[in-house]
Parts: sequence; C-alpha cells; structure tokens
Amino acid sequence: MNFIANLFNNLNLEVILQLTVVALIMISGPIVIAVLAFRKGDL
Repeated sequence: MNFIANLFNNLNLEVILQLTVVALIMISGPIVIAVLAFRKGDL
C-alpha cells in the first residue's frame, strides 16, 4: 500500500490533468461518431 501512495504522491498534478484531458478527447471522438450515425448524419 505504501508503494501506491508514494506513486500517487510523486505524480505531478499537471501530468494527471493532461492525461485526463487527453483521455476525454480520445473518448469523445467515437461518441461523436456514434451520435452522428444515430441521427443519420444530422448535427
């Protein structure tokens, strides 16, 4: 358990935020495509 706590304490908050933003961008792409397919291409 100490290893996990040290790992999170050593990670920079900026790095965590950047990874979160990148993950959200990567996830939003297929969601937009699915919504477009569901609405037959109408935005």
